[in-house]
Amino acid sequence: MTSLVAVCSTSTGISLSRLPHNLPTSSFPSSSALHQTNNRDRKNNSVGPIAETVGLGSFIGSNQLTLPHHHHVTATSSALSTSRRGVVKISNCRNSLEVTSSTSSSPKKNLRSGGRHFESLSATKREGATLNPPDLRGEEEEEEHRRQAPRVSSFQAMESAPAEVFAPGDDLPLNYADEDPSCAKHARRCGILLHPSSLPGPYGIGELGDETMVFLDWLKGTGCTLWQVLPLVPPGRKGGEDGSPYAGSDANCGNTLLMSLEELVKEGLLEKSDLPKKVPVSKIDFDAVAKVKDPLIAKAARNLVASKGKLRDDLEAFRSQPNISVWLEEAALFDAIDKAIPEAQFWWQWPVGLRDRDLEALEEAKEKHASHITHFIAEQFLFQMQWQKVHNHATSLGIRIIGDMPIYVGAHSADVWANRTMFALDTETGAPAMVSGVPPDLFSETGQLWGSPLYNWKEMEKDGYTWWANRMRRAFELYDEFRIDHFRGLAGYWAIDAAAETAVEGKWQAGPREGFFDAIQNAIGKVDIIAEDLGVITPDVIALRKNIKAPGMVVIQFAFGGGGCNPHLPHYHEEDMVVYTGTHDNDTVVGWWNKATDDEKEHAKLYLNIVDEANVHWDFIRSSISSVAYTCIIPLQDVMGLGDDARMNTPATQYGNWGWRVGESGVITKLQKEKKKLRALLKIFNRVPGEDDPVEEKPKPVAVEAAIATTKPATPIQHGNGNSIGNGNGNGNGVAHGNGIHDGVGNGRKASS
Repeated sequence: MTSLVAVCSTSTGISLSRLPHNLPTSSFPSSSALHQTNNRDRKNNSVGPIAETVGLGSFIGSNQLTLPHHHHVTATSSALSTSRRGVVKISNCRNSLEVTSSTSSSPKKNLRSGGRHFESLSATKREGATLNPPDLRGEEEEEEHRRQAPRVSSFQAMESAPAEVFAPGDDLPLNYADEDPSCAKHARRCGILLHPSSLPGPYGIGELGDETMVFLDWLKGTGCTLWQVLPLVPPGRKGGEDGSPYAGSDANCGNTLLMSLEELVKEGLLEKSDLPKKVPVSKIDFDAVAKVKDPLIAKAARNLVASKGKLRDDLEAFRSQPNISVWLEEAALFDAIDKAIPEAQFWWQWPVGLRDRDLEALEEAKEKHASHITHFIAEQFLFQMQWQKVHNHATSLGIRIIGDMPIYVGAHSADVWANRTMFALDTETGAPAMVSGVPPDLFSETGQLWGSPLYNWKEMEKDGYTWWANRMRRAFELYDEFRIDHFRGLAGYWAIDAAAETAVEGKWQAGPREGFFDAIQNAIGKVDIIAEDLGVITPDVIALRKNIKAPGMVVIQFAFGGGGCNPHLPHYHEEDMVVYTGTHDNDTVVGWWNKATDDEKEHAKLYLNIVDEANVHWDFIRSSISSVAYTCIIPLQDVMGLGDDARMNTPATQYGNWGWRVGESGVITKLQKEKKKLRALLKIFNRVPGEDDPVEEKPKPVAVEAAIATTKPATPIQHGNGNSIGNGNGNGNGVAHGNGIHDGVGNGRKASS
């Protein structure tokens, strides 16, 4: 067995994630200070490190090395080797962790699995910090690993400190000066924000087909390694949601309107003659798209169900997966009943037996609607198949997909109907009793009334947050990481009586806080999330985000109001942040600039050294990319230099949103100048993987500016605004329209989510 003994000490503890348990083993010398306990078996039946207590540290039964709080190890590490002195050394250019081993020599081992770097050490201030080494695992062991992995962020850089304690005048190790701390920077990354619906497509909406692959190939060429999308859930269709991905009718299903009809032809589920007439790209008319695509997708599902062969077998395998069936069967039954009772707008208006989920009534409905249920599941399988093809292509290009998870769900949904005790509902009817929103602020005297039912957090806690665990597990089937919208609601949320006409009479109530994330980690393992912490932010929100090691958000558009203390100004950015030029709720940079006040413009000109207003979008992009923030996200509209007609969403408006399209087929491949400029910037600020040199030649400052010289902005599609300004109230479905209005002062106030 391999035994490790920490031989260093200072004032804090440490925590390490993702060192393999099955390293080459050797015997460890017996010692009176050594206590051994068998470790539990692993899926691959390999032997993990036994629990041992040696000197300062101990392995405990969960594969963790626990160091007392008065000992400190510092390292950022992805490689393990043993030195000539028999000391195991974990290193990655900066800092080192040296631990005593009985092995006298060993070749250097690079600790990677499936192309993933293992996470680095991070400092903690709590007692009993731990070292946790998981498996070098296959994909089939992912779930087990996630369940065990500690919540450790890769953002936690360590301060350099000696790995051993030396008295003044002692000789230092032979390799003391071998490592250069300046090169141990965390990998920096950049991505593009673009929802699939905005891509080119022949039938009124972007699709998960060839055009998506073209976009991903272009994205790879820019040097970006991230693609951020909005929620992929199906938008509700009964309450005037108008295509909003934040007004989903189900928390886990996919939006089948995004499916490629041409891909269904390739699979033999549709004929070419079935395809509708192609239409020019314009702003999305969601009702019109649904009328054209819904019948064809239903036909493809029927053909799949009636077929024989591998695809049909794959459908059955998909349906039988416990992680899928736990939410999909209920969603299919809900959809069947909902369509069978068109006169009822909401499920709490259904017949009492179905409303209250009487077992006899449910069994009768399942039998009656068995065909509809099977076809609904087939449609979701086809969505999953097309999305997985897209995701696989992204992965092959080294691109991670960032998803988005609205904190609340619509009241008229299978999620609420099937889990009534987990929501704040009327105990008799099931209608929402307490709903979501935000209190009055400088921009809304009556606050924002979203109408989504609040969670019954006490009941969820008793259940171990099972519904949330299933939801997050599903999110990781779709994305590599995801953003939690309105993260502050997990610390404290504004609760409003459902009978209220405005949000004025609401009250603050405590969210589940760290106990929630502890339960999620116990259920599914470590989760990689981005905390959307814009809006009214209190100290407990910041503390929660930092305690769970989740990066927050900053937006450059918010930086130029409120004076020099504005946290969105780049000189206040931190590594554990995600910086945006703007979000889906913001205007484009060009649109913002055209509406900005003289003071805001003057501040931005001085701060960003803007000399050509026609190139202002690239000044904002450069500022974002140059930020110390580990992650940078840029809406494609800003790369293209588009104006306010390319805005995705105007918060507190119900109609006219979510419909922007990038252009006709071929528009992405025409963005060659933009691709080169973006890549040049990413190289300068070390955001291109494997390309550490900022530029091929070291230019003078003027030449650096020339590297991102202006080009004529891409010609946008003229959509017109068409927004119907409303008061931001939620509709009957209990969903919010819009996802944030910010004042650009302080943290940026968010009016709706």
